[in-house]
Amino acid sequence: MPRLFGTDGVRGLANADLTAELALDLSVCAAHVLADRGEFEGHRPLAVVGRDTRISGQFLESAVVAGLASAGVDVLLLGVLPTPGVAYMTDRLGADLGVMLSASHNPMPDNGIKFLARGGHKLDDAIEIAIERRMGEPWERPTGGGVGRVKTYETAVSEYAAHLESTITHPLVGLKVVLDCAEGAAHAAGPRALEDAGATVIAIHADPDGLNINDNCGSTHLGDLQAAVVEHGAHAGFALDGDADRCLAVDADGNVVDGDQILAILSLSLLEQGRLTKDTVVATVMSNLGFVQAMKASGVGVRQTKVGDRYVLEAMKVSGYNLGGEQSGHVILSDHATTGDGILTTLHVMERMATTGRTLAELASVMTRLPQVLLNVPGVDKSRADDDAVVAAAVAEEEAALGERGRILLRPSGTEPIVRVMVEAPTHDEAQAVATRLADVVKRQLSLS
Repeated sequence: MPRLFGTDGVRGLANADLTAELALDLSVCAAHVLADRGEFEGHRPLAVVGRDTRISGQFLESAVVAGLASAGVDVLLLGVLPTPGVAYMTDRLGADLGVMLSASHNPMPDNGIKFLARGGHKLDDAIEIAIERRMGEPWERPTGGGVGRVKTYETAVSEYAAHLESTITHPLVGLKVVLDCAEGAAHAAGPRALEDAGATVIAIHADPDGLNINDNCGSTHLGDLQAAVVEHGAHAGFALDGDADRCLAVDADGNVVDGDQILAILSLSLLEQGRLTKDTVVATVMSNLGFVQAMKASGVGVRQTKVGDRYVLEAMKVSGYNLGGEQSGHVILSDHATTGDGILTTLHVMERMATTGRTLAELASVMTRLPQVLLNVPGVDKSRADDDAVVAAAVAEEEAALGERGRILLRPSGTEPIVRVMVEAPTHDEAQAVATRLADVVKRQLSLS
């Protein structure tokens, strides 16, 4: 049986792959696994459940609640709230379990289930596997007063927004910002937190109807944000994704500021305050070489991990680092959150603007992005990518030619018979030429045909 859990919960086409029956069963098993770990001893177990704005979230929420309550778990319904908001409320309310219904930046027809452990932390692989193993297992159902109670928790948005605003110490008065809410989970909490912090907020794509989440908006479609920033003469713009666990930015001229640049801005801010743990930031192997070079020049160490915010978070936990993130805009400020939080990131970048008096473009200029070319080579035996002598020799030859001016990364896809060839070089033409030559070698050596 293939694993149900992917890199970020269980996802699929709602009501086809991810059904009400599956959601109910997963919720029962999650309750049982956590109970077996002793987390429910001595009190009635409590779960909080939140969702994004997809219409499928409504029936999936009902299924999750039914599963949890049937297993004897009390449930608080948080309503529409970002993933990091559910994580925060899991901790704030002392819940044993948090559940978020969202497929993040995926199209509206998809949905997903993310489980959070006590404290608002993502489940590790061992717990996810344990949950899967309990699927279909017979169990003793509570009856009478043993079943769970279900209540609506009305103030989740206001409490979460207040928490976000409390994490900065300098007001944002005088700053005008455009916030693209992606018609998603942050359409209420996002503008509220920024306004409470003193900013003038122009919210766009903040009228969800259940069908329009991520539809040509948010962090995967920056065109509307770029135009709105220029039109309104805003100091900056920020785009969230459907569940608001990440963001990308746009400067006053409409130029994109990506996750690497955001991470660089926050790294130097914490470094100057003496608050960057071990003077080190965690990033992935896909971070631009320009980021690594800029951090080195500023005295900041860079710990690099595999691609995925879960690996960034894992490295942060193991070594005690308090800042990490990805080029895609997942930024983890672990002094204030247990997961990536797009609104939190927005607040802290804007605070940096307010305290320094510098524009977002000026702050982002601390690093120069090297041109990056990424080619996907399909139809190959990706398992041989790291072992083929001819491929290795070709990579070594190109690396020697680039020297410290660039970087090469060959990475097998985690889900497809594809090898990804990424090259960074001083010019786009050079990066494209190197990537093309290596892609040809990979195709020739590893072809499945």
